[in-house]
Amino acid sequence: MATSEPRGTESEEASNDSPTPAVASPEQYIKHPLQNRWALWYFKNDKSKSWTENLRLISKFDTVEDFWALYNHIQQPSKLGFGCDYCLFKDGIKPMWEDDRNKLGGRWLMTLSKQQRHNDLDRYWMETLLCLIGESFDEASDDVCGAVVNVRPKGDKIAIWTGNCQNREAIMTIGQQYKERLSLPIKMVIGYQSHDDTSSKSGSTTKNMYSV
Repeated sequence: MATSEPRGTESEEASNDSPTPAVASPEQYIKHPLQNRWALWYFKNDKSKSWTENLRLISKFDTVEDFWALYNHIQQPSKLGFGCDYCLFKDGIKPMWEDDRNKLGGRWLMTLSKQQRHNDLDRYWMETLLCLIGESFDEASDDVCGAVVNVRPKGDKIAIWTGNCQNREAIMTIGQQYKERLSLPIKMVIGYQSHDDTSSKSGSTTKNMYSV
């Protein structure tokens, strides 16, 4: 009596025909850590409150994914009311001149025209944030304390704060690379001012210690 080849069990056949289950890539669930932990602050100019009371911590983050989750859920600077600020600073540094990490420092300051609020402000601010969290200034990034965007009727301002206004080499590196990163026109000059000069100025303008 002829015999046929033994057949596998149904479960074996099913396993042979079923596709190999996909293995989740580690990239899908491992967050990408940043070199520093950052804190985003919001300032609302309420005349009935003190300056300190108007400054509010929104959130802290230390991964790329948490940054984008936060960024995508807050208003763009161009949508803020006049007198409002966003401040992004390294965790542990408060966005004020008096903080020990800021008081000997200064800021690269860029002033925008009213027309630039709709054309450039949001893009410049996003690039500023990416420069900070991505440590885009090489070793000079260690000197960076944070960045501030001020929304004002006469023209908005974006500034990168550094910790020591005498550290010329780091300051110039930051200024030159920042200007390049934002693709600012060569003829557009941005200046660096010490916080000491800014806080004690008597006129409407503060002298620049450095410029690019």
